[in-house]
Amino acid sequence: MINKVRHRVLNLSLGDAELRLLRVFASVVQHGGFSAAQSALGMTQATISTHMRHLEERIGLRLCTRGRGGFQLTEEGRLVYDAALELFGSLEKFQSRIGEAQGELSGNLSFGTVDAMISNRDLNLPGALAAFHAEAPRVHLEIDVAAPQVLHQGLLNGSYQIVLMPSVGSVMPNVRSQPVFSEMQKLYCADGHPLFDHPDADLTDALLEAQSFAGRTYMLNETICGVNFNWAAATPHMEGTLLLLLSGAYIGFLPDHYAEEWVRNGRLRILAPERMTFEDMFHIAYPRNKPSRAAETLAAAIARSVRKPH
Repeated sequence: MINKVRHRVLNLSLGDAELRLLRVFASVVQHGGFSAAQSALGMTQATISTHMRHLEERIGLRLCTRGRGGFQLTEEGRLVYDAALELFGSLEKFQSRIGEAQGELSGNLSFGTVDAMISNRDLNLPGALAAFHAEAPRVHLEIDVAAPQVLHQGLLNGSYQIVLMPSVGSVMPNVRSQPVFSEMQKLYCADGHPLFDHPDADLTDALLEAQSFAGRTYMLNETICGVNFNWAAATPHMEGTLLLLLSGAYIGFLPDHYAEEWVRNGRLRILAPERMTFEDMFHIAYPRNKPSRAAETLAAAIARSVRKPH
Protein backbone atom coordinates (compact mmCIF):
# COMPACT_ATOMS: atom_id res chain seq x y z
CA MET A 1 0.00 0.00 0.00
CA ILE A 2 2.79 2.45 0.96
CA ASN A 3 4.58 1.99 -2.38
CA LYS A 4 1.28 2.57 -4.16
CA VAL A 5 0.75 5.79 -2.20
CA ARG A 6 4.24 7.03 -2.94
CA HIS A 7 3.81 6.33 -6.65
CA ARG A 8 0.60 8.37 -6.80
CA VAL A 9 2.03 11.28 -4.78
CA LEU A 10 5.11 11.46 -7.00
CA ASN A 11 2.85 11.73 -10.05
CA LEU A 12 1.08 14.76 -8.54
CA SER A 13 1.82 18.05 -10.29
CA LEU A 14 2.47 20.70 -7.65
CA GLY A 15 1.39 24.22 -8.52
CA ASP A 16 0.06 27.08 -6.44
CA ALA A 17 -3.42 25.52 -6.36
CA GLU A 18 -2.12 22.20 -5.06
CA LEU A 19 0.02 23.94 -2.43
CA ARG A 20 -3.00 25.87 -1.19
CA LEU A 21 -5.00 22.64 -0.89
CA LEU A 22 -2.17 20.96 0.98
CA ARG A 23 -1.96 23.88 3.43
CA VAL A 24 -5.70 23.58 4.09
CA PHE A 25 -5.25 19.86 4.69
CA ALA A 26 -2.31 20.46 7.06
CA SER A 27 -4.30 23.01 9.06
CA VAL A 28 -7.22 20.59 9.38
CA VAL A 29 -4.88 17.91 10.72
CA GLN A 30 -3.15 20.29 13.14
CA HIS A 31 -6.47 21.50 14.57
CA GLY A 32 -8.00 18.04 14.72
CA GLY A 33 -10.88 18.46 12.29
CA PHE A 34 -12.82 20.63 9.87
CA SER A 35 -14.78 22.54 12.50
CA ALA A 36 -11.75 23.31 14.67
CA ALA A 37 -9.79 24.63 11.65
CA GLN A 38 -12.45 27.15 10.57
CA SER A 39 -11.11 30.05 12.59
CA ALA A 40 -7.46 29.52 11.62
CA LEU A 41 -8.31 29.19 7.91
CA GLY A 42 -11.04 31.83 7.81
CA MET A 43 -13.27 29.36 5.95
CA THR A 44 -16.61 27.71 6.55
CA GLN A 45 -16.81 23.95 7.07
CA ALA A 46 -18.43 23.62 3.66
CA THR A 47 -15.51 25.42 1.97
CA ILE A 48 -12.95 23.33 3.85
CA SER A 49 -14.83 20.17 2.85
CA THR A 50 -14.76 21.26 -0.80
CA HIS A 51 -11.02 21.92 -0.65
CA MET A 52 -10.40 18.53 0.93
CA ARG A 53 -12.48 16.79 -1.72
CA HIS A 54 -10.53 18.53 -4.49
CA LEU A 55 -7.22 17.51 -2.91
CA GLU A 56 -8.31 13.88 -2.58
CA GLU A 57 -9.44 13.90 -6.21
CA ARG A 58 -6.12 15.31 -7.42
CA ILE A 59 -4.05 12.87 -5.34
CA GLY A 60 -6.40 9.94 -5.89
CA LEU A 61 -6.35 8.97 -2.22
CA ARG A 62 -8.71 8.97 0.74
CA LEU A 63 -6.96 11.22 3.29
CA CYS A 64 -9.33 11.23 6.26
CA THR A 65 -12.60 10.00 7.66
CA ARG A 66 -15.27 11.89 9.58
CA GLY A 67 -18.06 10.41 11.62
CA ARG A 68 -19.24 9.69 15.13
CA GLY A 69 -15.69 8.74 16.08
CA GLY A 70 -14.47 12.20 15.07
CA PHE A 71 -11.83 13.25 12.56
CA GLN A 72 -9.24 10.60 11.74
CA LEU A 73 -6.42 10.39 9.22
CA THR A 74 -6.17 7.34 7.01
CA GLU A 75 -2.80 5.61 6.61
CA GLU A 76 -2.41 7.38 3.28
CA GLY A 77 -3.45 10.68 4.86
CA ARG A 78 -0.73 10.40 7.48
CA LEU A 79 1.87 9.81 4.77
CA VAL A 80 0.64 12.78 2.74
CA TYR A 81 0.56 15.00 5.84
CA ASP A 82 4.14 14.14 6.79
CA ALA A 83 5.28 14.72 3.20
CA ALA A 84 3.43 18.06 3.10
CA LEU A 85 5.19 19.28 6.26
CA GLU A 86 8.54 18.35 4.77
CA LEU A 87 7.59 20.20 1.58
CA PHE A 88 6.49 23.35 3.42
CA GLY A 89 9.67 23.35 5.50
CA SER A 90 11.84 22.99 2.41
CA LEU A 91 10.01 25.80 0.61
CA GLU A 92 10.31 28.14 3.60
CA LYS A 93 14.01 27.36 4.00
CA PHE A 94 14.58 27.95 0.29
CA GLN A 95 12.80 31.31 0.38
CA SER A 96 14.64 32.32 3.52
CA ARG A 97 18.06 31.37 2.15
CA ILE A 98 17.42 33.21 -1.11
CA GLY A 99 16.43 36.31 0.84
CA GLU A 100 19.56 36.07 2.97
CA ALA A 101 21.70 35.67 -0.15
CA GLN A 102 20.11 38.85 -1.47
CA GLY A 103 20.93 40.60 1.79
CA GLU A 104 17.36 40.96 3.01
CA LEU A 105 14.75 38.91 4.84
CA SER A 106 11.98 37.41 2.72
CA GLY A 107 9.82 34.31 2.42
CA ASN A 108 7.13 33.10 4.81
CA LEU A 109 7.24 33.04 8.59
CA SER A 110 4.62 31.04 10.50
CA PHE A 111 4.08 32.38 14.03
CA GLY A 112 1.80 30.74 16.56
CA THR A 113 0.55 32.15 19.84
CA VAL A 114 -2.15 31.52 22.42
CA ASP A 115 -5.21 33.71 22.81
CA ALA A 116 -5.76 36.63 25.23
CA MET A 117 -2.45 38.34 24.42
CA ILE A 118 -3.96 41.66 23.32
CA SER A 119 -5.01 42.66 26.87
CA ASN A 120 -1.59 41.94 28.38
CA ARG A 121 -0.09 45.35 29.19
CA ASP A 122 3.28 43.78 30.03
CA LEU A 123 3.57 42.50 26.46
CA ASN A 124 3.29 44.98 23.61
CA LEU A 125 2.78 42.34 20.94
CA PRO A 126 1.32 44.80 18.37
CA GLY A 127 4.45 46.92 18.86
CA ALA A 128 6.65 43.85 18.36
CA LEU A 129 4.86 43.01 15.10
CA ALA A 130 5.28 46.61 13.91
CA ALA A 131 9.00 46.50 14.71
CA PHE A 132 9.35 43.17 12.91
CA HIS A 133 7.61 44.51 9.81
CA ALA A 134 9.91 47.53 9.79
CA GLU A 135 12.95 45.22 9.89
CA ALA A 136 11.59 42.58 7.50
CA PRO A 137 8.96 44.20 5.23
CA ARG A 138 9.27 41.47 2.58
CA VAL A 139 8.55 38.60 4.96
CA HIS A 140 5.01 37.23 4.65
CA LEU A 141 3.94 36.74 8.25
CA GLU A 142 1.28 34.14 9.04
CA ILE A 143 -0.18 34.26 12.57
CA ASP A 144 -2.18 31.44 14.08
CA VAL A 145 -3.89 31.52 17.48
CA ALA A 146 -3.99 27.99 18.85
CA ALA A 147 -3.95 25.90 22.00
CA PRO A 148 -0.56 25.28 23.66
CA GLN A 149 -0.67 21.59 22.70
CA VAL A 150 -1.14 22.54 19.03
CA LEU A 151 1.69 25.10 19.19
CA HIS A 152 3.97 22.57 20.90
CA GLN A 153 3.32 19.88 18.30
CA GLY A 154 3.41 22.36 15.42
CA LEU A 155 6.85 23.59 16.41
CA LEU A 156 8.14 20.02 16.51
CA ASN A 157 6.66 19.02 13.15
CA GLY A 158 7.63 22.24 11.37
CA SER A 159 4.23 23.83 10.84
CA TYR A 160 5.32 26.77 13.05
CA GLN A 161 8.73 28.42 12.85
CA ILE A 162 8.29 30.37 16.07
CA VAL A 163 5.72 30.26 18.88
CA LEU A 164 4.82 32.26 21.99
CA MET A 165 3.29 30.00 24.61
CA PRO A 166 3.13 29.07 28.29
CA SER A 167 5.16 26.16 29.59
CA VAL A 168 3.53 22.83 28.79
CA GLY A 169 5.50 20.80 31.31
CA SER A 170 7.68 18.85 28.88
CA VAL A 171 11.10 19.47 27.38
CA MET A 172 11.08 20.13 23.64
CA PRO A 173 14.10 18.54 21.93
CA ASN A 174 16.00 20.58 19.34
CA VAL A 175 14.10 23.71 20.35
CA ARG A 176 15.53 26.97 21.62
CA SER A 177 13.28 28.32 24.37
CA GLN A 178 13.56 31.79 25.89
CA PRO A 179 11.45 32.86 28.89
CA VAL A 180 10.11 36.37 28.29
CA PHE A 181 7.40 37.20 30.82
CA SER A 182 5.01 35.70 33.35
CA GLU A 183 1.25 36.08 33.67
CA MET A 184 -0.53 36.33 36.99
CA GLN A 185 -3.35 33.79 37.18
CA LYS A 186 -6.13 34.28 39.73
CA LEU A 187 -9.23 32.29 40.65
CA TYR A 188 -12.64 33.70 39.60
CA CYS A 189 -16.34 33.04 39.66
CA ALA A 190 -19.17 34.97 38.01
CA ASP A 191 -22.24 36.67 39.38
CA GLY A 192 -24.86 34.04 39.92
CA HIS A 193 -22.35 31.52 41.27
CA PRO A 194 -22.94 30.49 44.93
CA LEU A 195 -19.49 31.80 45.93
CA PHE A 196 -19.90 35.25 44.36
CA ASP A 197 -21.00 36.90 47.64
CA HIS A 198 -19.09 34.56 49.94
CA PRO A 199 -16.51 36.30 52.20
CA ASP A 200 -12.92 35.35 51.39
CA ALA A 201 -12.38 34.29 55.00
CA ASP A 202 -14.99 31.54 54.53
CA LEU A 203 -13.50 30.17 51.28
CA THR A 204 -11.91 27.07 52.76
CA ASP A 205 -10.07 24.51 50.64
CA ALA A 206 -12.92 22.07 51.20
CA LEU A 207 -15.47 24.60 49.94
CA LEU A 208 -13.43 25.34 46.81
CA GLU A 209 -12.93 21.61 46.16
CA ALA A 210 -16.71 21.13 46.26
CA GLN A 211 -17.24 23.52 43.31
CA SER A 212 -17.27 22.55 39.62
CA PHE A 213 -13.90 23.67 38.25
CA ALA A 214 -13.02 24.74 34.67
CA GLY A 215 -9.44 23.61 34.01
CA ARG A 216 -6.99 23.78 31.11
CA THR A 217 -6.62 20.87 28.71
CA TYR A 218 -2.83 21.29 28.66
CA MET A 219 -2.49 21.21 32.47
CA LEU A 220 -2.34 18.07 34.55
CA ASN A 221 -5.33 17.38 36.76
CA GLU A 222 -3.38 17.99 39.93
CA THR A 223 -3.32 20.22 42.98
CA ILE A 224 -3.26 23.97 42.24
CA CYS A 225 -2.34 26.41 45.01
CA GLY A 226 -2.79 23.55 47.47
CA VAL A 227 -6.37 22.78 46.39
CA ASN A 228 -7.51 19.55 44.71
CA PHE A 229 -10.13 21.09 42.40
CA ASN A 230 -13.09 19.15 41.01
CA TRP A 231 -12.40 19.26 37.26
CA ALA A 232 -15.85 19.34 35.69
CA ALA A 233 -14.86 21.05 32.39
CA ALA A 234 -11.70 21.90 30.47
CA THR A 235 -10.67 24.16 27.60
CA PRO A 236 -7.30 25.21 26.12
CA HIS A 237 -8.36 28.84 25.58
CA MET A 238 -8.92 31.76 27.92
CA GLU A 239 -12.08 32.69 26.03
CA GLY A 240 -13.38 29.18 26.64
CA THR A 241 -12.64 29.50 30.35
CA LEU A 242 -14.38 32.89 30.46
CA LEU A 243 -17.47 31.44 28.78
CA LEU A 244 -17.61 28.64 31.35
CA LEU A 245 -17.21 31.09 34.23
CA LEU A 246 -19.87 33.47 32.92
CA SER A 247 -22.32 30.57 32.86
CA GLY A 248 -22.31 30.81 36.65
CA ALA A 249 -21.70 27.08 36.98
CA TYR A 250 -17.90 26.97 37.37
CA ILE A 251 -14.92 28.54 39.05
CA GLY A 252 -11.57 28.78 37.28
CA PHE A 253 -8.31 30.61 36.73
CA LEU A 254 -7.80 33.47 34.26
CA PRO A 255 -4.95 35.92 33.60
CA ASP A 256 -5.65 38.98 35.74
CA HIS A 257 -5.30 41.36 32.76
CA TYR A 258 -7.87 39.36 30.77
CA ALA A 259 -10.39 39.27 33.62
CA GLU A 260 -9.88 42.89 34.71
CA GLU A 261 -12.69 44.43 32.63
CA TRP A 262 -15.19 41.78 33.75
CA VAL A 263 -14.27 42.35 37.39
CA ARG A 264 -14.65 46.10 36.95
CA ASN A 265 -18.11 45.59 35.42
CA GLY A 266 -19.19 43.38 38.31
CA ARG A 267 -19.52 40.19 36.27
CA LEU A 268 -16.52 38.37 37.78
CA ARG A 269 -15.18 38.23 41.33
CA ILE A 270 -11.66 37.25 42.42
CA LEU A 271 -11.72 34.42 44.96
CA ALA A 272 -9.21 34.41 47.84
CA PRO A 273 -6.53 36.35 45.90
CA GLU A 274 -4.04 36.20 48.77
CA ARG A 275 -3.59 32.44 48.25
CA MET A 276 -5.37 31.46 45.00
CA THR A 277 -2.75 33.03 42.71
CA PHE A 278 0.09 31.61 40.61
CA GLU A 279 2.41 32.77 37.83
CA ASP A 280 2.38 31.25 34.33
CA MET A 281 5.74 31.62 32.55
CA PHE A 282 5.67 32.34 28.81
CA HIS A 283 8.40 31.39 26.36
CA ILE A 284 9.44 32.25 22.84
CA ALA A 285 10.47 29.02 21.15
CA TYR A 286 11.93 28.23 17.72
CA PRO A 287 14.15 25.51 16.20
CA ARG A 288 17.62 25.25 17.69
CA ASN A 289 19.25 24.00 14.50
CA LYS A 290 19.54 26.70 11.80
CA PRO A 291 16.52 28.84 12.68
CA SER A 292 15.63 31.33 9.99
CA ARG A 293 16.84 34.88 10.42
CA ALA A 294 13.20 35.96 10.23
CA ALA A 295 12.34 33.79 13.25
CA GLU A 296 15.29 35.19 15.20
CA THR A 297 14.28 38.74 14.23
CA LEU A 298 10.69 38.26 15.43
CA ALA A 299 11.91 36.61 18.65
CA ALA A 300 14.14 39.60 19.37
CA ALA A 301 11.29 42.03 18.63
CA ILE A 302 8.96 40.20 21.04
CA ALA A 303 11.61 40.09 23.76
CA ARG A 304 12.19 43.85 23.40
CA SER A 305 8.43 44.51 23.66
CA VAL A 306 8.13 43.13 27.19
CA ARG A 307 7.83 45.81 29.84
CA LYS A 308 10.63 45.48 32.35
CA PRO A 309 9.60 45.55 36.03
CA HIS A 310 10.56 48.69 37.90
